[in-house]
Amino acid sequence: MGLAARLKASFLLLAGLLLAACSSSSPRHLQPDTYKVRPGETLYSIAWKHNLDYRVLAHWNGIRPPYRIYPGQRLYLRPHASNPPPKRAAGNVRKPAPKPRATTSRPRPSASTGSGRKPAPATARKSKPHKPPASSARQSARLTWTWPLRGRILKGYREDAPGRKGIDIAGKPGQPVVAAASGKVVYAGSGLAGYGNLLIIKHNSRFFSAYAHNRRLLVREGSRVKKGQKIAEVGDTDADRPMLHFEIRRDGRPVDPLRYLPRR
Repeated sequence: MGLAARLKASFLLLAGLLLAACSSSSPRHLQPDTYKVRPGETLYSIAWKHNLDYRVLAHWNGIRPPYRIYPGQRLYLRPHASNPPPKRAAGNVRKPAPKPRATTSRPRPSASTGSGRKPAPATARKSKPHKPPASSARQSARLTWTWPLRGRILKGYREDAPGRKGIDIAGKPGQPVVAAASGKVVYAGSGLAGYGNLLIIKHNSRFFSAYAHNRRLLVREGSRVKKGQKIAEVGDTDADRPMLHFEIRRDGRPVDPLRYLPRR
């Protein structure tokens, strides 16, 4: 083998070893265990940012309503020893009731003892079927939605694609954005990267909606808004064109808004 051939073989071997070392030592991306609260953030916006249910986040950190937090506070983003994952209602976990044992009634003594008659079999009482709490079902049934903006859909919802947790609706600068359903504004600001001027509205304990990239916000945090009320103006903050990014979340998880919005 000539010198040039040996040098080429050595180079290829060295390159292969370097690639193997890089691939084996590359760290995996891990979500942090804690989060430091920044000025202007709320428990709701932090839960939104990390795709968490605000009630679960509050439980992990021992925070009770009205869920006040302060800048510099450290929040757990995962369950830990002192606050395990909540089961159904946070802090109110009941042990399942023991299953009732089948009992048979003993025959009463009578004058005809020894006559060969068998006592009548005991009849088990029929228990009423257990119905789960209907509060969540009632909340979703009472909630009605309207389109937050009239315009062409630029991008639809995709569960498996980053940045597609809602729908993008084309609009003109200054075009009115309305509340998709009645509720309370729980966040108004620009602290979430990629959302620009953002509003988050809490409709009930399960459903939230978000309105991003606005030019101007017309309602404040803590305000009560009605369905169809003007809450913002279309803009292009943190976006490449004037549009509205709209999301609906149920129990902290993004869902397809087209499943809830009325058909056009």
